[in-house]
Order: sequence, then structure tokens, then C-alpha cells
Amino acid sequence: MATENQDVYDAEKSQKHVDDVNVMHDEALISDAKHAADAEQKMTLLKAVKLYPKAIAWSALLSSTLIMEGYDLALLGSLYASPMFNKKFGTYNETSGKWAVSAAWQSGLSNGARAGEIFGLIFAGWVSDRYGYKMTTIGSLILMILFIFVLFFAPNIKVLVVGEILCGIPWGAFQSVTPAYASEVAPVVLRPYLTTFINMCWVIGQFFAAAVNKGSVNRPDEWAYRIPFGVQWVWPVPILAGLIFSPESPWWHVRHGNRDAAKASLLRLTSRNDPTFNADETIAMIEHTNELEKRMKEGLTYRDCFKGIDLRRTEIVVGIWLVQTLGGQNLMGYFAYFLTQAGMDASNSFSLSMGQYALGMVGTAGSWFLMSRVGRRTIHFSGLCCQLLILIVVGSLAFSGSNGSVWGIGALLIVFTFVYDFTVGPVTYSLISELSSTRLKSKTIVLARAGYNASNIFVNVMTNYQLSSTAWNWGAKAAYFWAGTCLLSAVWVFFRLPEPKGRTYAQLDLLFEHKVPARKFAQTKIDPFSQGLGDDIKRVSTEKKLETEVE
Repeated sequence: MATENQDVYDAEKSQKHVDDVNVMHDEALISDAKHAADAEQKMTLLKAVKLYPKAIAWSALLSSTLIMEGYDLALLGSLYASPMFNKKFGTYNETSGKWAVSAAWQSGLSNGARAGEIFGLIFAGWVSDRYGYKMTTIGSLILMILFIFVLFFAPNIKVLVVGEILCGIPWGAFQSVTPAYASEVAPVVLRPYLTTFINMCWVIGQFFAAAVNKGSVNRPDEWAYRIPFGVQWVWPVPILAGLIFSPESPWWHVRHGNRDAAKASLLRLTSRNDPTFNADETIAMIEHTNELEKRMKEGLTYRDCFKGIDLRRTEIVVGIWLVQTLGGQNLMGYFAYFLTQAGMDASNSFSLSMGQYALGMVGTAGSWFLMSRVGRRTIHFSGLCCQLLILIVVGSLAFSGSNGSVWGIGALLIVFTFVYDFTVGPVTYSLISELSSTRLKSKTIVLARAGYNASNIFVNVMTNYQLSSTAWNWGAKAAYFWAGTCLLSAVWVFFRLPEPKGRTYAQLDLLFEHKVPARKFAQTKIDPFSQGLGDDIKRVSTEKKLETEVE
């Protein structure tokens, strides 16, 4: 029996090899793929919106799962400014005469969610490859509904930490699935808009956290903090109801060898009113890119993310997300708490928080306009430089100690939020989706986001001790520390971050394969369809000179 099974396996493996070779040398497929790639790169934004309205809607629905994570993580920082929350879960500080959650427990709450997210990311990386993005998200939403009960009914801070860890598991899954799905269901011109909408969902969640806290902070009972926790049930139920009918990514079907399902999925993502659109050609382009990447590397494991050309891609994607934690953005999440510690009334701090996040939404929407005209690398680097300047000014104002300086710091943090959500915040999601290979996308994003969460554990511990009145009590002087890490981040981005604007996945694959320096990505021309996939490919620079020939 074992021999018979082995014969079947060998026959299937042999047939798969023949199929791969046929695809690699199929001139008709290569011609269709090139035609689809050319059409996609020439497609205007208006035409893409008309052709892919369903893809936009499904991607936006899937991305809205991150509203929950943005809500809860901002909620924690805001609840530290809530008197009733501090009285329930904190200890009495005789020096200040106030109830407060200690820096150690604040770190436990914040890092508990991050630890849970790491588990969720790793789990989702395997599940999404095996069962698809749709089923992974549906399962995670069901877990989310159940785990919110732990937060809502937590009798003490220890159970609250457990609740944060459990809720972190589905949040981690959402972090992995949403950018991968958004980048695969849309053409090149729509990709930056759909991936950066993820950042918009984060900001929307943060805005609602501030709004709900402002409405409940003055309550004299336990509902001052239970209402904010209970509001989290508003999101998963309608999202779950919609996702049941969503199509899977056609790229996922191609990776699993199901061309018919990929075409059916693509047709569900596009409008059928455009006679110029050819679904077979688009599927051919996906197959061509998939086989191109298989030629470069066969593996699909986490270990393969650290081999050959994918090591560089993994380093860049991980680095981009580490920059998000090290550029001073953590101060935004502690905005209300920070201003309360500086002497501002809790209600006023929440009002400013709402203004902060509303401006963040405006910034994210503005980034869509910016990305249509400026490269991702330029936007990211410029944003970090602006953040660096703001952090230095915020740290300097801390020495004044006047009431005017407190409001000045608050105003600058609002400007910081706008700059971040106009540049670094949204463009990060576009970059990590485009710079990872399609076959290893989910696993690369898992590793990068796990690195982000791990670094956030360090950042949260540092921030809690820097701002807590029961610990170091640095106040706004903490901005100097994060200005230093922001400077290091800007240096790394300048030397290591390439420009993917306007590139198809096949073009990016070859740019990485030929080890083009990060600062030359935008100027280098490359044609992935110049020869068969089994042959060598020539790369030509913008100066029309033969730059590299692979022998």
C-alpha cells in the first residue's frame, strides 16, 4: 500500500514538474501575461476604480478588522487617564494623592496584547497559506467575539492582562492577512490606496477610542471603563456577516494550482461591463509571476525567507515596520495620558485626542494624493525627517514647565500625528505589501509584524517608565530619546529602502534577483517578458545601456 501511494505521489510530482516547465516556456502564456502587465501599468486610477469596484469593497471590508486593534491599543493609553479605571485596576499613590496603574502593570497590559499578536501572526501565516485569507479572517473574528468577554468582565488587572493576550491572537491574524489580501486583489495603480487604507482603519479605531472615552470618562461607576470595552463588539459581527460572501485572492488559488478557481475569483472582484478586460490574460500574468518566483526559489517555509535574495527582502520589510515603532509614534498612543500627566484636565485631553486622530484621517487621505505623484521612498524618508524635528522641539518645550508649553506640546503632537499619517504610517503598508515576494508574502509579513510587535514590547516598557509618575517621570523630555531612534531609522531608510512605485511583482522580483542597489530601483528599467522564464534575462538602465547580462 505504501509503495502504491509513493507511486501516485511520484507521478503527481513528475506531472507537476512537466506542467511547470510547460508554463515557463509557453509562448502564448508569456504573451498574454505581458499584455496584461502592460495594460495594468498603463491603467489610470479612474479606469481601475470602474473595473475593480468589488475588489475595493472587499478589501476595505477585510481591512476594517484593524479598526478593532487601533481602537483597543489607543483605548489602553486613554484609559490610563480615566479616574475610575485607575481606581479599579490601579493602586493609591500617597505622594500624588491619586489612583494610578503602575508602570509595571501598564507594560503588562500593553505587552500582553503584543505577545498575543505574535502568536496570532505565526498561526495566521500557516493557516492563511493552507486555508486562504478569507477563512483565516472569519475564524479570527469568531475568536475576537469570544475574547472580548474576558476584557468586559475582568474583575482585576491580572484577568485584564489575560484578556489582552487572548485578544492579541486574532489581532495578529488581521495584521498578517489584510495587507496581503489588499495587495493581491487589485492592480498596480490601486495597490497603494488599498494597502494604505489599512492605516486609515487604524486611525478610525483610535478616533473612536478617544470619542468613547470622552463620553464615558466622567461616569462615577464601573461603566466608565466597561462601555469602552463593550463597544468592541460593534465591529466583528457585521464584518463577519459580510466576509462570508467574499471571494478568495486569485493569487492564492494560483499558488495552489487551481486556475479555474482563480479566474472565478478574479471575475467576482471585477466589473463585467468592461469589454477590454481579459480575465485569462490577468490569470496568465499571475501564473507567470508565480512561476518566475518558483524558478528563483522552490521553498515556501519561514526558513526560505532568510535564503538568497529573499534575505534582503525580509530585512527590508522587517526594517520598515521596526521604523514604525522607533520613530516616536508611540507618543501618539499615550497622547491623553501624557497631557494628563502634564497637568491637563482628562476631558480636555480626550477632546485633543479626537482632534489628533481626525487630523490623522485627513493625513492618510492626503497620502493617497501624495503617492500618486511622489515615490514611496521619498515620502517615507521625508516623513521621518519631519518627525525628527518635531520630537526635538517637543523635548525642548518640556523645560519650560508653563501651562502654555503644555498646550504647545499638545499642538505639536497633533502636528506629529498628521505628519506620520501623511507619510510614514500609510506608506509602510504599501511598501511591505509590494517588497515581499508573492509566494512568501504572508510569511514575510508575519515575520515583519512579529518583529514590530517584539520591538513594541521594548518601546512600551520604555514609554511607560518614561511617562509614569510612579517611575522615571520624564514627561515631554522623553521625546529626546525617541528623536535619537528616529535619526537612526532615517539613516537606515536612506541606504536600504528601494522604490517600488509603478512596478509589477515580476519586475520587482528581477530587480531583487539582480541585486540592484536601493537608490537605483527607480531609475532601472527591466523587462521580465524579454525571454522565456527558463532563460537568462537582460536588464537595461534608463540610459539605454546594457547594464547587466546574466550569463
